[in-house]
Amino acid sequence: MSNRKISLPSILFGCLTVAAIALFLTLGVWQVQRLAWKTALIARVNARVAAPAVAAPGVADWPRVNRNDDEYRHVTLRGQLMNDAEAQVYTLSDYGAGYWVMTPMRRDDGSIVYINRGFVPMEKRQPATRTEGQPQGEVTVTGLLRLPETRGWLFQQANDPAHDAWYRRDIAVMAQSRHIGAVAPYFVDADTTPNPGSWPKGGLTVVKFPNSHLMYAITWFSMAAMLIAVSVWLLWFRKPESADGK
Repeated sequence: MSNRKISLPSILFGCLTVAAIALFLTLGVWQVQRLAWKTALIARVNARVAAPAVAAPGVADWPRVNRNDDEYRHVTLRGQLMNDAEAQVYTLSDYGAGYWVMTPMRRDDGSIVYINRGFVPMEKRQPATRTEGQPQGEVTVTGLLRLPETRGWLFQQANDPAHDAWYRRDIAVMAQSRHIGAVAPYFVDADTTPNPGSWPKGGLTVVKFPNSHLMYAITWFSMAAMLIAVSVWLLWFRKPESADGK
């Protein structure tokens, strides 16, 4: 029987090992929970996108519109486009660099909803270069309900309303800069219905959610398993050194 005393560094190492194993297991369980959430989200969004279009929320429903229950709903609405209040938001798409054309629509009840009418290339930014695509009178728009982009991605440029430079679709700020009053707390990405003159091009909404949570869970659980295996080997299978070092 060994009478070797357990040193303080060994105790500290053991405590750190246990803490690390607990952390890896916790992260693994969290990723499993995230996997379940993301899988349900993808199924819910796919069902909304494929469902028949319903009337876009009216003023009475605006306070209840939220990301969890409403984003990517397939909706339709009718009204008159306020082409003179259009804003162009810089973006990168399958067509290259260009702009989203964000145009407010005044509905029959007087409420205003922003429409993302689609993409135009750099040379088509100015409305004068695509006059055919500026319809007058009432139009019907069908597409996907989206929530405003009030915060940008890392390193994304901030909106600069003073210079009419837009990098994210913050519709409340757009409306304020155009002095058009209160607008719906959502906008609608127009579908692929072609516009006269071919521009803007709608139907470019990217409905894709990365789902790598299973891989992350396996990684964390594997790290915990490896650390447990090393700890077992050190505690039970490694031969202790004798007092004379032999």
